[in-house]
Amino acid sequence: MYTVEFLKEAVEELSRIDPIWQKRILNKIKMLSADPKNLANNIKKLKGKYQEYYRLRVGDYRVIYSQEKDRLVILIIRVGHRKEIH
Repeated sequence: MYTVEFLKEAVEELSRIDPIWQKRILNKIKMLSADPKNLANNIKKLKGKYQEYYRLRVGDYRVIYSQEKDRLVILIIRVGHRKEIH
C-alpha cells in the first residue's frame, strides 16, 4: 500500500471542485494507493518534460501525480478539470 501526499496547490485545487466530484476523486486516489494496477486503464504516463508524472482520469477530472516505488509514496501534484489541467 502506498502513502499518499498532496502538494498544497493540489489541496487548494481539490477544494474548489464540486463536493460530489471531490468524493469520487478521493475514492479513486484511495484505490490508487491500494494497488495502482487496478486503475491501469485510467492511468497514463505523461510525455516530454513531465515524463516522470502520471495522469489519473476520473470522469472529466484529472489527477497528476508522481510515484516513488522505492518509498511507496504517491505525491499528488495537481487536480483539476481536463480542459484546465493539460
